[in-house]
Amino acid sequence: MNLVLLEEDELGAAGKVRLTGRRREHVLAVHRAAVGDALTVGLLGGKIGRGTITSLDPLEMEIALIDDPPPPLDVTLVLALPRPKVLNRVIAGATSLGVKRIYLINAWRVEKSYWKSPRLSEENLREQRILGLEQARDTILPSLELRRLFRPFVEEELASIARGTRAVVAHPYAASVLPSVLSGPMTLAIGPEGGFIAKEIESLQAIGFEAMTLGPRILRVETAVTAILGRM
Repeated sequence: MNLVLLEEDELGAAGKVRLTGRRREHVLAVHRAAVGDALTVGLLGGKIGRGTITSLDPLEMEIALIDDPPPPLDVTLVLALPRPKVLNRVIAGATSLGVKRIYLINAWRVEKSYWKSPRLSEENLREQRILGLEQARDTILPSLELRRLFRPFVEEELASIARGTRAVVAHPYAASVLPSVLSGPMTLAIGPEGGFIAKEIESLQAIGFEAMTLGPRILRVETAVTAILGRM
């Protein structure tokens, strides 16, 4: 936890706040904080600053929020729902890298059972984004939406979402190679393990997406997400 993330309803009078639960345990066990120590804190949706510990039991801090969070990554991530065991890492990682809009979508190679995973609960998806913000010292929570039907999403929504951006679909068998440096607004689509099938690639190309490859190596979804976002 590189930032203690606070919510508006936790703020007390005169900039004081009391920590409980997971954050309290982390501050005491990992930071081994003592009275007078200062930690980096941030207000969800707001500014970043310093929190000085005034008491350990209960754990209380006086905070001063003065700095803006880091700039967002100008990319919308359209991600075929990954395996539940890696979903948490992908969401937290994308959040850490500054993504502020995420769509989890269906695809032919996404197993139906994935959509029944408890990791798709609103509570868990929010927790993973919070963990990503804490890691990166950020405070702006990404939006995250689920789309269980591929064709209606692509044909009715995605063109509008991608308008004004460079739209790219990562595809291991594409002829074009993704540039080593990417800039400007971008909409990035990444398929499931094994990639999107040919008909799905064609549907994406029909609304303006460029199919591009990272090279001859076939990467896992979580590796591909990090590798591409790291080029921006």
